[in-house]
Parts: sequence; structure tokens; C-alpha cells
Amino acid sequence: MKYWPVLLLSLLPLWAQALEVGEHLAPWTLLDQFDQAFTLDNQTQTLLVARSMDAAKLVDAALQGQPKGYLEARHAVFVADIQRMPRLIAKMFAVPAMRDYSYRVMLDRDGRVAPRYPGPVDKVLWLQLRNGQLVGEYEYATAAQLREALEKALP
Repeated sequence: MKYWPVLLLSLLPLWAQALEVGEHLAPWTLLDQFDQAFTLDNQTQTLLVARSMDAAKLVDAALQGQPKGYLEARHAVFVADIQRMPRLIAKMFAVPAMRDYSYRVMLDRDGRVAPRYPGPVDKVLWLQLRNGQLVGEYEYATAAQLREALEKALP
């Protein structure tokens, strides 16, 4: 009988609803690779979510050669889900390497934010926002597609 609550709690993620256009995104706060806090607010127009290392590499490839502040100028925020990365590896190698990037990476270390936005693990999820509400949802499987979309999102 003790197993029923555990089973019920383990099935909760399966009941999670996908985001719908018009839905208001709940604010959250994450730290970036420099341990600087960022809170999602109504100014954010684009939310990029990478749920795996492969997806994060797509974002990195799409942003290669772009100047510092490129995402910020487009009111875009990049969230990387690193909850499955061993903490020692993240602390000793991955996060210090991210400090060389010319863009901020909001690090979801505990899986509090990225799971709110369901999507394929191997693609970058693009959530288009207006005043905190979802107005469009897109997925990008290649760096070239993502780069083109970012170029169209002129500041």
C-alpha cells in the first residue's frame, strides 16, 4: 500500500500539459554561467530551451561569431537544462568552459524550469513571447535554421 503514493507521484510528469498559445508563462529565476541571476519577465520576447547537450551545441553553433549581447539585443534568453550532468563535471569543467561564450546561458541545474516547456530532447525549442504570453512555438534541428531565425528576429 505504501507504493501507491510513489507510483502516483512518478506518473505526474506524464499528465503535464503542453503549453498553449495565449498562455502566460510563470516567471522563474535562474543563475547564468557567471552566477548572475536572471528572472523571466515581460520584456523577454524569445525563450530558447535546450534540453540536452546536443541541443545546446546547436545554439552554440548558431551563435558562433556573433558579438556579445547578440541575444540580449533580440530580447532572447537561452536556458540550458543541465540537471542530468553530474554536478562535479558541471562545476569543474562545463560551467567554466561556458564562461568563454559571448552569450549568457541560464543554467537549469535542478530541472525546475526546462521541464515546464516540453519538447524533443535533440532540438532547440523556441518560444515566442509577447508580454509574457506564448504567441508561437517552434523547434530547430540544425544550427543553420536557428541562425536564420535569430537573424530574422532583428532587435
